[in-house]
Amino acid sequence: MAASVEELEQRLAVLRAGLRESRRAGDSTASARIRKELREVEADWEAALDEEESRQGAPAAVPPTTEAGQRSVGRPGHGAVPVREQVYQSLTILGAPASPKLISSVYEAFFSEPLVATKLASLRRDEERSFAVQGYSRPYYICAAINHDRLTAARGLLAASVWSLEQRLITPLSSRTDFLLHAIGTAEQVQRLNGAGHPPSEAAWRLLRRFALTIPGAHSESSRPDPDRVLSAARAEAAVHQDEGNQERIDAARRAREQLSDVQLLFGARELHNALRSGGGVL
Repeated sequence: MAASVEELEQRLAVLRAGLRESRRAGDSTASARIRKELREVEADWEAALDEEESRQGAPAAVPPTTEAGQRSVGRPGHGAVPVREQVYQSLTILGAPASPKLISSVYEAFFSEPLVATKLASLRRDEERSFAVQGYSRPYYICAAINHDRLTAARGLLAASVWSLEQRLITPLSSRTDFLLHAIGTAEQVQRLNGAGHPPSEAAWRLLRRFALTIPGAHSESSRPDPDRVLSAARAEAAVHQDEGNQERIDAARRAREQLSDVQLLFGARELHNALRSGGGVL
């Protein structure tokens, strides 16, 4: 008998815990094996969730991002969606830490419901409290981008827990590299919608145009930017920056895994003044 959604979520939690341990131990063979199994179980989770919701007459949710970086096509008119799910769907498209304002713009561009950015103010704190109680019982959490130097939460940026720690680290180069990833994700989503026979909204075209305007070679005089052109230009520039911050990310990630608890790896170490005020240490 096929496993239930709950059983698969428990399996995902076990695998993610095992992946953390193998990374800490530097066991690349075990990490690769667990990552492969994670992708397989995530696929099973998506199928089980779709089947469960079809039985209930509810529309299927956008599935979680796998470590292979797959993203889903937005479907208009799918009914009310919790704020955390709206944020996750936007982050899945963007592929890198983002501000509430950008997350809101992306959701409104690709989905039928509005996402009010002010609703995101307490979301990360709520997610942290939930993780502290439930651990990895959920398939994903809305968590923090992490400053590479102090390992604290980067102010004003949200991320997805299914991303690697390296993907969530903020370095001096992140402002540009993450912008390029956002542009790539947006262009890919526009392509998927076109390919699926769902013309993107005018808001989606405006969003893509804003990205194209600041990427050399991406902009054209046409009222609607060419997604292929945006992708080509953004990927070309991203390749230039790719290796520049890698060692910084690797070093910071290793230090974080040595010093931080599971909660802090997702939500960041406490700021120094908060730690001193509560009588605790920094890390």
